[in-house]
Amino acid sequence: MNVYGKHYRTIWVKEDDPQVVQIIEQRLLPHKFVIEDLTTVDDVARAIKEMHVRGAGLIGATAGYGMYIAALHAPRDSAAAFMAALVAAGEKLKATRPTAVNLEWAVERQLEAVKAAGDDLEEKIETAFKTAQTIADEDAEFCRRIGEHGQAIIQEISQRKQGDTVNILTHCNAGWLAFVDYGTATAPIYAAFNEGIKVHVWVDETRPQNQGARLTAWELNQHGVPHTVIADNVGGHLMQHGLVDMVITGTDRTLYTGDVANKIGTYMVAVLAHRHNIPFYVAAPLSTVDLNCPTGDDIPIEERGREEVTHVKGQQLAPEGVGITNYGFDVTPNELVTAIITEKGGARAPYVYSLKAQFDQ
Repeated sequence: MNVYGKHYRTIWVKEDDPQVVQIIEQRLLPHKFVIEDLTTVDDVARAIKEMHVRGAGLIGATAGYGMYIAALHAPRDSAAAFMAALVAAGEKLKATRPTAVNLEWAVERQLEAVKAAGDDLEEKIETAFKTAQTIADEDAEFCRRIGEHGQAIIQEISQRKQGDTVNILTHCNAGWLAFVDYGTATAPIYAAFNEGIKVHVWVDETRPQNQGARLTAWELNQHGVPHTVIADNVGGHLMQHGLVDMVITGTDRTLYTGDVANKIGTYMVAVLAHRHNIPFYVAAPLSTVDLNCPTGDDIPIEERGREEVTHVKGQQLAPEGVGITNYGFDVTPNELVTAIITEKGGARAPYVYSLKAQFDQ
């Protein structure tokens, strides 16, 4: 992704100090572009929990680098003490955002890799570094492939409309900022735009964190993609009047049955799309697929602080003492999902077969 003409990933190792991991502090966007240094496991845990970084793929990549930082600071007395410190760090990281399956996946991948590296502690540290880099590189590459597969869908709609603009609605931010590069929901949009296909994106503002208005709009603007920010309750009106050709969102946890947990409000968008016969696509790398959780009812739904609802940028909106419920995610059942676009192509119902089959390809 280009930012003011310069290519960035969302997370990387500092060029002149490999013991420092750097991120884009996303809470300050779109008004300030600030690079933050992470040097301890506590730094990483805070960055994930307080949403300096957010989005399924980036949370996983950040956890991968967090385990590398843990390895740098683990005791050197013995391999057992070293591994015990890594396990403790992994538990701390996993507790920060329980809905995001990539987080646990990245931690466990690091633990398995480091454990298999033998008893030489320097080798274990090098393994943690390489594994973190691999997780980040894979995330970027898989998002690029999702873009290729999704572009074909947008191109088909464009041809059906005889070259007229394809209007795409998205919710939350499943763009470059939510992953290491490219994004998931936005990757097909960028790919189509780069090929000269006329696209326009309806960007849900996505309360209460406003990731759509703050982040998706910012990155689409950086890339030059035509877009319009809308309030979350406008989508139904647009669909009712034929102004939406397709919906594409990301996902924080995808079940092998095809149920999808994503930012709160996604379910409402899916219901509206179904009502108006508009295809509803979910873009998801296979690392977000949970092969153990059987139904959406079994997904832990994160509840976040009341201030996200009562306040905007420090300004209190709601009356003092009012009751607040702030669920971070909802679950869209598989019957509302047209297809799940992964790095290996489009999976369609019955997902219990099509998604699982992609792991064997």
